[in-house]
Amino acid sequence: MSTLDIDTVRAFLLVAELQSFTRAAEALGTTQASVSMKLQRLESVLGKRLVERSPRAVALTAEGAAFLPNGRALMQAHDRALSNETLARQQLSLGISDHAAGPELVPLLERLHAMSSQLALSVTIGFSRAMLDAYDAGELDAVVVRQEGSRRGGEKLTEDEFGWFAAKRLAWHRGETLPLATLAPPCGVRAIAVRALDKAGIAWTESFVGGGVTAVVAAALAGLAVAPLARRIAPPGLVDIGPAEGLPRLSSSKVMLHSKVGDPAKLAALRTLAATFRSVVASAKRSVSPA
Repeated sequence: MSTLDIDTVRAFLLVAELQSFTRAAEALGTTQASVSMKLQRLESVLGKRLVERSPRAVALTAEGAAFLPNGRALMQAHDRALSNETLARQQLSLGISDHAAGPELVPLLERLHAMSSQLALSVTIGFSRAMLDAYDAGELDAVVVRQEGSRRGGEKLTEDEFGWFAAKRLAWHRGETLPLATLAPPCGVRAIAVRALDKAGIAWTESFVGGGVTAVVAAALAGLAVAPLARRIAPPGLVDIGPAEGLPRLSSSKVMLHSKVGDPAKLAALRTLAATFRSVVASAKRSVSPA
């Protein structure tokens, strides 16, 4: 009688969640070839093809989609069996820069929970500088932040391009004082935008100061002001008016993961986090690229 191997099921779940053999290997801390072999063993045991590969993406077959909930249930039962219910769950404390989170935040939390059910997550959103200060003080296990100054180390997750985003209804014309929607100091993105405007000799005024990127985006969507935003964060309804209106080009910014954990469960969760972040960013880029 055939039996299911936990490692092969875990590899399948990661491939399904991240839609990539490369990202699944990243999350497992192994090679793409190893993940492929695990998946082949699982398919052999089940007698079904679970995954279809194409040059642009990885997709589940009908049999793979049908097996997915059973695979998740098996992993959850496995994790419960290994855990000691009398002990407090470990906590992973994570700080994320508001300008770095973007649309990746929801899938990040979903997949961290799915793949690390024995970890309690504590997530703080704030300025990159504040998150790094808390991390340096030992208050956070890991941070996802924009690269700050000359700080070294960390793992690059992506590099963002910025633009000047506004709603079409914005009542502003070139030559007038530019109304800005930003976060309050010490927001690094605000500093980049202000320096660029001052260097270009463009008059500006802070028309809206938000407590978070969600509020800044709302102000831009309402037509109140122009918001300097990463392209992957800007939602539908906002357009980059920079090139058409002669606004200065904004420098790019790296999103970095800094961590100092040694616990295997936490390390596995952070590998999943990094792989998920890159997977979602890559998927978003594919969806907007020309056919």
